Amino acid sequence: MSSGDTPAVARRKVRLAIKDARNTKGDTQTQVAEAMEWSLSKVMRIESGEVTISQNDLRPLLAYLGIRDRKVVEELIQAAKASKQRRQWWDDKRYQGRLTSAMRQLIGFEAEASVIRSFAPQVIPGWLQGEAYALAVSQGFTEELRDDEIATRAAIRVERRKALWGRDPRPKLYALFDESVLLRGYGGPQALRESLADISAAIAEGRLTVRIHPLELPYPPFGQYDLMYLSNEENNHAVLYRESGTLDEIVDDPARIARHRDAWDRMWESSIGEEDSARRIAAAAKDPAAGADTRFADKGSSD
Repeated sequence: MSSGDTPAVARRKVRLAIKDARNTKGDTQTQVAEAMEWSLSKVMRIESGEVTISQNDLRPLLAYLGIRDRKVVEELIQAAKASKQRRQWWDDKRYQGRLTSAMRQLIGFEAEASVIRSFAPQVIPGWLQGEAYALAVSQGFTEELRDDEIATRAAIRVERRKALWGRDPRPKLYALFDESVLLRGYGGPQALRESLADISAAIAEGRLTVRIHPLELPYPPFGQYDLMYLSNEENNHAVLYRESGTLDEIVDDPARIARHRDAWDRMWESSIGEEDSARRIAAAAKDPAAGADTRFADKGSSD
């Protein structure tokens, strides 16, 4: 356990160590809950990362799971200490009970990630959506979500963008979205223009790097996803967030993360270069119809 680990990295170390030890022991979550005299939901929430685990609970759990090496135990105890976060903006009572477990973890990871790489095939990535655009996208789920849940989800996307823009030091942010996004006016042309204008400004300020995936090229059947890297080396502490409609999940499995990153890299290399993408976005921010008028042959010319 490095003393420089962020709360998200530390929490992830603890929960993965617990999950791996349980699987090695061959126990189910139910068996662990019964042995520790806990509720099943408590075990599930600890392993999912939805909640942290106290030191008093962690020590007997590690002993039960067969983790007895003193050095390893102390590293995990220190990680449990480091995983305790101070109260954050997403802990506000207006968001309580209205965020999925995966969404809460996503926001925590975004607050600490050194690099974020996103792909969105149909809409602007959630953390880049303006208020009117985000509300219009969320309103597409009126049959599944209450009005207050729709409003909360839209508000959260706007807050996520503010939080990322305000981070110091800045994370490296890469967004890859389909060319059709420049034409699809959720909330009307003005809402699209506002979001694209903000994206264009962020590109000009050096906060964000964007490429547009051209219409004529297929994209993998993964849907919308974000890859977050919680250390300065992108091959360490990678986390995948997948979103489909109102369903979402956090993925820790290295093989699945690698497949998504490989797909992202292939799309990035075959997409419209960064300078031309920036021009397309700036033009569409002034007139969304411009997104259909100009095509660029220079694919992947910038890095």
